Amino acid sequence: MALTPSTMLPLGTIAPGFHLPDTDGKTVSLADFKGRPALLVLFLCNHCPYVVHIRDGLAQLAREYMTRGVGIVGINANDEIKYPADSPQKMKAEAKAAGYVFPYLFDATQKVAKSYRAACTPDIFLFDKDQRLVYRGQFDDSRPDNQQPVTGKDLREALEAVLGGQPPLKIQRASIGCNIKWKPGNEPDYY
Repeated sequence: MALTPSTMLPLGTIAPGFHLPDTDGKTVSLADFKGRPALLVLFLCNHCPYVVHIRDGLAQLAREYMTRGVGIVGINANDEIKYPADSPQKMKAEAKAAGYVFPYLFDATQKVAKSYRAACTPDIFLFDKDQRLVYRGQFDDSRPDNQQPVTGKDLREALEAVLGGQPPLKIQRASIGCNIKWKPGNEPDYY
């Protein structure tokens, strides 16, 4: 496991498009979230201990904020050949076990992950009603080995700000987790 921070995509960036299959084979795209007060794009995977550590809190946060109109989507871009635990078949079981109520998509080509400059799992991107980036960073200060409770504090503060029409949080801490498992020869140049 390589500990990797997020790249901190510049605030104000317009959400890159995507058109990816979910765990049932249904295609989900960025356009499906048009008109939402906010859009949360999460780069996740099934086996990363950092994702596993927050998954219950993330599922709870999703249940709360989706009732308030927030669009939420999870995207797995890991190489499923070298990491079969992240295969689309395993994603369906993981989404059910984790209690994810949002679409969990598979980025087989890894092009979407690159367009977001995603670097780690979890990598979290929050967009406003105009689909402009207002937050990119950590879920909270909890890590698998630091005994801090999983609260989603940082992301919750960012969500409340965007839903309240407030400017983005001034302090945004990079998410930290496992590096995205790039396919051979497909590694991005932004590390």
